Amino acid sequence: MDELTKRYLKVKFQSHYKSLDLKLPPSFTNREWGFISFDPMPEVVMKRHKAFCSFNEVSEYLIGMAPAHVYYSVAYYETPGAARMDLKGWKGADLIFDLDADHLPGAKRTYSDMLDHVKNESIKLSEFLVGDFGFSEDNIELVFSGGRGYHFHVYDDKIAKLDSAERREIVNYISGRDLDFKYFFKEVAMAGDAGAGSGATDFKGKPKKLPTKWMLEGYETGWGKRIAEHVTDYLKTEVRKDKKEMFKDLKENKIAGDATLKNLAAVASNDELLDEITQKGRLDFPVKDFKTIIEYIIQQTIAEFGVDAGASVDEPVTGDIKRLIRFPGSLHGSSGFEVQTIPLSRLPDYDPLSDSIAFGDKPTKVRILRPFSFELKGNEFSVDVGPAELPEYAAIYLMCRGVANYGS
Repeated sequence: MDELTKRYLKVKFQSHYKSLDLKLPPSFTNREWGFISFDPMPEVVMKRHKAFCSFNEVSEYLIGMAPAHVYYSVAYYETPGAARMDLKGWKGADLIFDLDADHLPGAKRTYSDMLDHVKNESIKLSEFLVGDFGFSEDNIELVFSGGRGYHFHVYDDKIAKLDSAERREIVNYISGRDLDFKYFFKEVAMAGDAGAGSGATDFKGKPKKLPTKWMLEGYETGWGKRIAEHVTDYLKTEVRKDKKEMFKDLKENKIAGDATLKNLAAVASNDELLDEITQKGRLDFPVKDFKTIIEYIIQQTIAEFGVDAGASVDEPVTGDIKRLIRFPGSLHGSSGFEVQTIPLSRLPDYDPLSDSIAFGDKPTKVRILRPFSFELKGNEFSVDVGPAELPEYAAIYLMCRGVANYGS
């Protein structure tokens, strides 16, 4: 990035901050702020330990300095502007989740594919936060990072004092890491025989052992519910196969014989019976060793199931109670996109390659430094080395990416 390009980008970023409807995070005066300027690039120099006392101070700084990147702390401090971390006086922190396409399993090739992939993971995370943990949507701020993913900010006094280890436990739960499915099965005493439940004894005077049945624990919510749905999906899928392929893994591993598998197929073909699993946690079907079969099904797919059903988040970010994170409304200096707050309900239809574009269509001359192909606002671009004229939003994207310099 040459000096002319830096000056151009600073002017464009400044115009953004002049027109920005500035919204500051809760207790912004108790947060540390950090900035990266265009001036030293390509060297990255973070200026941090900055604190603001008013809305106007923040606005004037952004307009005056036009930084390439803007961050604030997830933590609240007594003295956020102190030059040393041990002098700041930590008071608490928001619960933060970072989903970055680069850190997800099953990496995708194109930028748009990466963003689709990380969006799907973000949708799963939102279901965990609202459904499993019971956080109100009003207390969750979802932000497109302006780069390769999404940030979730949870503002809730109940979690503000959690330490790093406790926050990592939340990540373990969400990701499905170290799930031990045996804890989701419970043995329940059955009533109905003579004396059952009434303290009856046998002929030696010892308490009678009541008949028992196996149930799926916690089938109504959380991972118990996911397990119940996974089991029924597996059974439905198997009975749709050719008879020779049906329950092939159970046959090959000698988990069940032909007679048992015939009974299992009858259960798997009955939607009303399968509903008993998801709606009542039922595991007492007239199939020999049904619980053993179900345990096997889950254990054999535990790795795939955990990755597929859990949400992949960046654990170090959530565990870091003094982290700096991108400021919503700011511009991402490596893309020119807006770091944008999104309602949770809008996430499925959100298109970051169109919705986060902060600049217009004005024809802008650039010098391309290397061949590059990309897609923005539904338009596909492919540029070669040399002079080019592009819409402003595309030109700024290439300049921020280091693919082009400003001017002809």
